[in-house]
Amino acid sequence: MRHVALIGMMGSGKSTVGRRVAALTGREFVDLDDAIVAREGTSIPDIFATDGEAAFRGAEFEALVAVLARTDPVVVATGGGVVMTAACRELLDRGADVVWLRTSPTCLAGRVGDGRGRPLLSGEDPATVLRRLADDREPFYAATADVVVDTDGLTVDAVAELVVSRLASEATT
Repeated sequence: MRHVALIGMMGSGKSTVGRRVAALTGREFVDLDDAIVAREGTSIPDIFATDGEAAFRGAEFEALVAVLARTDPVVVATGGGVVMTAACRELLDRGADVVWLRTSPTCLAGRVGDGRGRPLLSGEDPATVLRRLADDREPFYAATADVVVDTDGLTVDAVAELVVSRLASEATT
């Protein structure tokens, strides 16, 4: 069995769905953002503010290496921008079954609200930033994903069940 990695934009449900997928599959759940905070000893907004996005992406890579090196398969919720780093995409390709939780920017904007606590949304209209980020990241999500699950209008349980079902289908092909 391989690790399962959930990718997608902030607000797509990676952490919430990931916990449910882990419960359904009997795996441990790992939130990559939490792993970064534990490794770095500071919050993600503080990493961005103090050291910048490049430093955060380096920390993200190191945390992903550690998670995917685990011997027991886990469900990992990645950060929304993990696919923007080529080395992270390669790690995901080699070490996990990757599921893109695809969510429309309109739906994302409703989920993230004013963007408080999300460094990439600070100081700008969240809906505008989300549309721009989605446009920039979509080709990378598409190239990295083994499975795509559209989340708009679905409950957490419905998305989690689709993830498990589609992974099972993918494993048999």
